Amino acid sequence: MDSPVSTKRFRIAFSFAGEKRDFVKQAADLLAVRFGQGKILYDKYHEAEFANADLAFDLPSLYKDASDLIIAVFCADYDKKEWCGLEWRAIFSIIKEGGSRQIMLSRFEHVDGKGLHGLAGFIELDHKTPDAFVALILERLALNEGHPKDHYTKPAVVVASAPRTSIPHNLPRLQPFFGREDELRKIADALDPESRTWGALIDGPGGMGKTSLAVRAAYEAPPDVFDKIVFISLKSRELDDDGLRDLSGFLISGLVELFGELARELGRDDIVKVAEDQRPRLLLDALRGTRTLLVLDNLESLLKPERDILFTFVKKLPAGCKAILTSRGRIGSGAEELILEKLDEQAALDTLAELATHNPHLARTSEAERLVLYRETSGKPLLLRWTAGQLGRGHCLTFTDALDFLRSCPPGNDPLEFIFGDLVDDFSEGETKALCALTYYTLPTKVEHVAAIAGLSEPDTDCALRSLVNRSLAVPNDELTAFTLVPMVAEFLRRKKPEMVAETGERLEQRAYALIIENGYQSYDRFPTLEAAWHGIAPALSLFLVGDNHRLQTVCDALTTFLEFQGHWDERLALGEKAEARAVAATDHVSAFWRANHAGFIHALRQQADDVLACANRAAAYLDATRISALERASTIRLRGIGHQLMRDYPEAIVAYQETLALLRSINSETIDVAMVLNDLANAEYYSGDYDSAEAHYQEAWHMARAIDYIEGEAYVRCNQISFALDRKDWPTAETLAREALSLSETIHRQDLIACNNHRLAHALVRQGKATEALSHARRAVDILTRLGHPDVAAAQSILSECGG
Repeated sequence: MDSPVSTKRFRIAFSFAGEKRDFVKQAADLLAVRFGQGKILYDKYHEAEFANADLAFDLPSLYKDASDLIIAVFCADYDKKEWCGLEWRAIFSIIKEGGSRQIMLSRFEHVDGKGLHGLAGFIELDHKTPDAFVALILERLALNEGHPKDHYTKPAVVVASAPRTSIPHNLPRLQPFFGREDELRKIADALDPESRTWGALIDGPGGMGKTSLAVRAAYEAPPDVFDKIVFISLKSRELDDDGLRDLSGFLISGLVELFGELARELGRDDIVKVAEDQRPRLLLDALRGTRTLLVLDNLESLLKPERDILFTFVKKLPAGCKAILTSRGRIGSGAEELILEKLDEQAALDTLAELATHNPHLARTSEAERLVLYRETSGKPLLLRWTAGQLGRGHCLTFTDALDFLRSCPPGNDPLEFIFGDLVDDFSEGETKALCALTYYTLPTKVEHVAAIAGLSEPDTDCALRSLVNRSLAVPNDELTAFTLVPMVAEFLRRKKPEMVAETGERLEQRAYALIIENGYQSYDRFPTLEAAWHGIAPALSLFLVGDNHRLQTVCDALTTFLEFQGHWDERLALGEKAEARAVAATDHVSAFWRANHAGFIHALRQQADDVLACANRAAAYLDATRISALERASTIRLRGIGHQLMRDYPEAIVAYQETLALLRSINSETIDVAMVLNDLANAEYYSGDYDSAEAHYQEAWHMARAIDYIEGEAYVRCNQISFALDRKDWPTAETLAREALSLSETIHRQDLIACNNHRLAHALVRQGKATEALSHARRAVDILTRLGHPDVAAAQSILSECGG
């Protein structure tokens, strides 16, 4: 007997050190696809779990009582780190209490866990992928629950029985059908004799399975309601695994032919001999007194006047008769209209499992791989079946091969052309421009951004986008103010309309470049303007990366401060890494140096010491290949000092900072760079315990920053002086300094400093018994630090908890 369904809050809980974050995140994401993100305790998703003040008390309960399986991921120094140490104590207490079955131990580099004395069995991760790790986790979870080992890893085999009906019909044979329970229920309600509607209209883009749904609904029609089912299709072509098949010799193509086919199915050949305009009335007379269900398929191929006539016809169907219509475009109103969307996840898995019974290559794929295919094909049944059907054909041995083939398949076997091709041919110029503009955006985009690069007015753009929604090619937000493309449409348009897509890209690049140059660099007061436009600018970065190197490096220089200050750290790292590679390829060693250098400072903000030192080494190598200025060499030495400081090698950091100061002062004794390195030196001295030297250098840095009007430097120094006051428990001084530093950091819109100063101000206030006043500052700090993925978020959450937040 199966174990009961888990009632615990989390299925899987991870404990890991920061240097293994990327590996664990990939595993957590795969598990979240199966169980839901809220069921995986992974710190990026659940940092709030660690906001409590007494972690040693709360963590054992959080793990033991709220989690089905706890996974410790050991690496060097895992249990010596503050957070991991607390977590390991909680996990080890569960083991000591006899709960080892609930714990799964894994490790890198064969490290051992404190207290285990080499007796524990570890999963060795050095040469395992996240996918392989997830498979082992799922096997362990299954065994713990009393299931077979492969309960979660073996794809289900689903046998679908062919639908049957006792009603006389000419319905086509239906391929295995899964899901769509809600849609079938709505169609059944529309076909109920008590329903006053004429039937149901199934609307949606190509490849969504409209015909399959209509046929399945007809098979399920009650025999006591209908005496006959008539199926008529206007589909002129069909796509299977081998390619496109022309059906024009077998199926009908227009309204006259449709009415003629209906007359023959009703046994009234005489109707086709009368005038065409008389046939609809005679057919309605022939249907009167019968209980006939009409299934009329692919009506989008009719001309607009023909669709209007047909829709009038079905609205006048006599009592006892109903109709199911399918169309890629809306053809009327008054029916139980179903806008068909993607298959749900389980129906897609069931479909693939059934297909796997006939395809050994597909049978060898895992459920995780099948879920990736589901996401890549956006749950479109036709794309799902076609892509899966390519496995074992030609060079397609994996889903990746099949998806690559989908994006570049030849004429005659192109699912994207089959699904979207006829629609694109009917677009107005405005609709085509709006679609081509949307290809550059992956997130819902406001009308104003689309209009700016489509070359249309906002009202015309809004009208075009709403029309595309009606054709099920664009997806709106609830307010119809932002839109995104249906997946795969962008791929198709790049092939179908390359000139217009390229022209739109040029407008996007030119607009973005102008906004970046005008509002970037150190124009702090313009950063809010650039931030407001950022969603419309970000897609242009990929265009800059493939364009002229000089223009790309100019964009990087203009965006460096903005991206750092506004917290777009991921974008800055990604852009900088690719721009560095472009600079190297162009033998532009100076630009390569600054890209590596700037990346190092972002890693420093995230306290990633190894990455900081790696960036410093790359920067030094670029300097060796070009002329070395004292400023550039000083910047590299300073970056090394920051790396040493993060590794808590304070003596080495102090030496590096002192060498940097000497170099900088040989150029100019009072500069922004000198002020910042004085601040760095004070930090290293403070952490090494030399408080007198630290305080003196903080003061020198402060006065120099003020003298040269360097607001960022003033904010940084004050921020560090606040920490000094907090450590001394001088709460009033800390509060005064924090308010001043907060004002400075808001002036330059630097998000990490705004967050840190709000956190320190809340800390000082709550220690003075002003929790109510501290609450808004604590909440703002947590909000910003969480968005940034900042290492200090847990400490900020702890203060928020103390404030009652």
